[in-house]
Amino acid sequence: MKAKRKAGVLSSLNRWFGRRGALSNELQAGREVLAAVDAGGLPLNPARINQIARDLGLEVSRSAAVEETVERIRAAVNRGMGGPCAK
Repeated sequence: MKAKRKAGVLSSLNRWFGRRGALSNELQAGREVLAAVDAGGLPLNPARINQIARDLGLEVSRSAAVEETVERIRAAVNRGMGGPCAK
């Protein structure tokens, strides 16, 4: 009986603290663009940034500043990953 209880506790702990699944394509694209921005400044293609933001579920105006959109992407990625994203 103790073995079953121990297995149940271990499986619960594994579900809570175990390895996370793979990131969604949208979150992965967001992380990649943030890494590129952090490494070397703003990207040259604002349409790509807007598309990544839209894929993450953000509403983005065509006239929105790229810097503002990047910060909104950063916030969305942080929310999607469940915590602060490393810069």
